[in-house]
Amino acid sequence: MEVFETEEEDWRQPLVDYLKYGKLPSDPRRRTDIRRRATRFIYYKGTLYRRSFEGIFLRCLSDDEKDQAMEEAHSGVCGAHQSGPKLHFCIKMGYYWPTMVKDYIDYAKRCQACQFNVNLIHQAPEPLHPTVASWPFDAWGLDVVGRMTKSSGGHLYILAATDYFSKWAEAVPLKELKKENVADFIRTNIIYRYGVPRYIITDNGKPFCNSLIDKLCQKFGFKQRNSSMYYAAANGLTEAFKKLCAVY
Repeated sequence: MEVFETEEEDWRQPLVDYLKYGKLPSDPRRRTDIRRRATRFIYYKGTLYRRSFEGIFLRCLSDDEKDQAMEEAHSGVCGAHQSGPKLHFCIKMGYYWPTMVKDYIDYAKRCQACQFNVNLIHQAPEPLHPTVASWPFDAWGLDVVGRMTKSSGGHLYILAATDYFSKWAEAVPLKELKKENVADFIRTNIIYRYGVPRYIITDNGKPFCNSLIDKLCQKFGFKQRNSSMYYAAANGLTEAFKKLCAVY
């Protein structure tokens, strides 16, 4: 019993046949595809090149050559074990093949050294909650400014809330940062003035994440969402208002 090995056709060969000899495949669809793609290629001194959008001629690589190029760029003498998109940015300056982006990403994922040295994320997975306010006072962002220099009235903090739809802000000075003060602020300055919101957004600080705030949410029927720890931009609207409070 004989076993015949079938080699995959080099993706460059149909283009070379057309540009060098004017030959086209018998399949009408492939003929149309080759004619359309050939306008971006040039065959010069035995090498196929593709014209980039910048007008640079990129050398077209075979399967073996592309593997060697990716290995050298990713982990060679000047390689920095970069991710797929960065690897693509480096190699696309001088080379081309049709499946570049996919091959870069797959190659970076298979790199054993990258898998051993990658930063492990220990945080439990949590679905993202996009901040979309459908009407005024539907969602509020809360945060604390301070600790600041003590005022004449003895205040050290400012508790601020910003409406995500209208950008309207409410703020009160506080002498102490207690959960009772936060709960009273939500009731008096938000719920009693503008109605019950759909949800509020806070950080993970103790004044916001406690049983008293949980009971307040249950009583009035709104939800509390927490922004990412140590990432102020997750509650960016309130952070912007905090900067104004700090200035004035």
